[in-house]
Amino acid sequence: MSRTLSRTLSRSTFWLVLTCLAIALVTAPLQSQQRRGVVRCANLVYANNKTSVCFSSEFLVELSKKANVATEGKMATVNLESAELYDYPFAIMTGEGSFLLSETQRSNLRNYLSAGGFVVASAGCSSKKWATSFRSEIRKVFPDVKLVKLEPSHPVFHTVYDIEKLQCKRNHEAKLEGLEIDGKIVLIFSEDGLNDTGNVGGNCCCCGGNEILNARQVNVNLLSYTLTH
Repeated sequence: MSRTLSRTLSRSTFWLVLTCLAIALVTAPLQSQQRRGVVRCANLVYANNKTSVCFSSEFLVELSKKANVATEGKMATVNLESAELYDYPFAIMTGEGSFLLSETQRSNLRNYLSAGGFVVASAGCSSKKWATSFRSEIRKVFPDVKLVKLEPSHPVFHTVYDIEKLQCKRNHEAKLEGLEIDGKIVLIFSEDGLNDTGNVGGNCCCCGGNEILNARQVNVNLLSYTLTH
């Protein structure tokens, strides 16, 4: 079978699965206080009240339009140590500067990811201090599992959109790294901004950072990957 035909069949299967998922979500029972059949995304509060104020939720709207999957249009603020986290299949963790997680936060992050949750971790404004802190923390959370660079052929680049390259604001080669548990990627880490700040408004500009320009398409792919794997 040619590579082109294989890719076509793979993408046809993906859209069939995503359509079935959309139907299942519409008829799904209520869970906690979650609205019926709606995919929700958490914006994590971690360390000492560190969180993102510049991560666009536009990817949630985009997935709804592209795949007919109901999503809440905005992310919800959720504490990393909270049991509420388990109401959200997908979570964003981003910020700038150094940080340390508490033992309770590390434990809850480990349990959440091991139970099927998914986290996108992105250094706001390409903050080197944030990236260094995150690498240190994830080693404490999963000492026996390493982040690995994802090649362009990985499914996370080919769900809703075919993404051949991460486009950066500057002449810079960006990459995504993944953490895999039981054969599934459960966490994506980027040293560069996946914030999609152009769709945030206000004073979010990713000053001085190598922001990924096609971040919205990347985030759409990551959420759809979560829902179909």
